[in-house]
Amino acid sequence: MDSISKTKTNSKGAVVLLSGGLDSTTCLYMAAKDYGYPKIKELPILALSFDYSQKHKIELQKSKKIAKLLGIKHMIQKLDPGFFLGSSLTEKKIKVRKNAKTLLSGEDKSIPNTYVPGRNILFLSFALSLAEGYGYDSIYIGVNALDYSGYPDCRPEFIESFQKMANLGTKKGVSGNGDSIQIKTPLLNLDKKNIVLKAIEVGAPIHLTHSCYDPVQGKPCGKCDSCILRAKGFLLAGVVDSALG
Repeated sequence: MDSISKTKTNSKGAVVLLSGGLDSTTCLYMAAKDYGYPKIKELPILALSFDYSQKHKIELQKSKKIAKLLGIKHMIQKLDPGFFLGSSLTEKKIKVRKNAKTLLSGEDKSIPNTYVPGRNILFLSFALSLAEGYGYDSIYIGVNALDYSGYPDCRPEFIESFQKMANLGTKKGVSGNGDSIQIKTPLLNLDKKNIVLKAIEVGAPIHLTHSCYDPVQGKPCGKCDSCILRAKGFLLAGVVDSALG
């Protein structure tokens, strides 16, 4: 875990789940604007990343640079890889899906092997604990229900259910003060094209982001689901992906 102050704060603020990818970075900068950036330099925001021995661990290096650029607190939580079995993102013996012909057409409704069991459930639970401990009022997560790979924990129904759980299972939620911690998903109904355009609008450092599931010597493979969807977004937006340099 990166060093971080354990001092509680009573100020309003947010925990933002940050993977270092395009979506989470855009979400982070949208949260920053919500809390006063760039007028307010010391933002009440904690970026939360996870090290679960993922194949695309380079994303953690990116998340560090992104959080540092914004000048916010950043925590990297180490998880035992045994939590996430059965995924091509965590098990060497399982190959990451490449060149999925049905991905862009939307014909394939199956859940790909890049799905990580219970990942967002666990990540949001950590974020909820931190948000309540810090006295923060929000959690931001960059899930997307349109251009995505079919993960069940990216759907509106999942977010709505987690919000209900947060309302019922936290002191803030049952206090009766109406200040339950809110799960915010500003990218939920945006396609990749509009996420790219939103990233530009909010000034997100696209050049620092990494989205590939199976990088080769730190470079995007260009063939996994994440690479394909990212390329589609930049193409439709008519924007050059500066991360490809």
